[in-house]
Amino acid sequence: MNKPTQLTTVLEVCTQRRDEALQALGQAQRELQQAQQQMLQLQGYTAESIQRWSQRATQGISVTLLRTQHQFLDKLDNAVAFQNGVLQRLQLQVEHCQQQVIHAERELASLQKYAERKEKAWQHQLQRQEQKSNDEMAANLHRQNTAATPWKQSS
Repeated sequence: MNKPTQLTTVLEVCTQRRDEALQALGQAQRELQQAQQQMLQLQGYTAESIQRWSQRATQGISVTLLRTQHQFLDKLDNAVAFQNGVLQRLQLQVEHCQQQVIHAERELASLQKYAERKEKAWQHQLQRQEQKSNDEMAANLHRQNTAATPWKQSS
């Protein structure tokens, strides 16, 4: 009886899928972290700008300069809103990748368990064949010994 090897390729493909899912998750997490850093920078820059303009406003500023400041802050608010959208999209991507990893790991674990059961069944079959072979050899030896020396049989 040949050793069951047909699952080797399937296990390799499944392992590769799991590894690719882990890589995709890592990439998605890095992108999310970068986007979070960008959001922190935007928020910090917005807070600095507001603080600078608050200090400047105490000294008096022109209407044109005030309008320019409001336009600038509106653009910063738009950038923050856009970055929030990016963060939400990347968070969803991370969650999707996590689900892919979980699915791939479950599939791999199931296949590995199945392969283990097949291996155990093969080992058990091998042991039964070996035992049968040993029993037949012992029976043949006993018959040969009995046939060769019939006078030693006990009654």
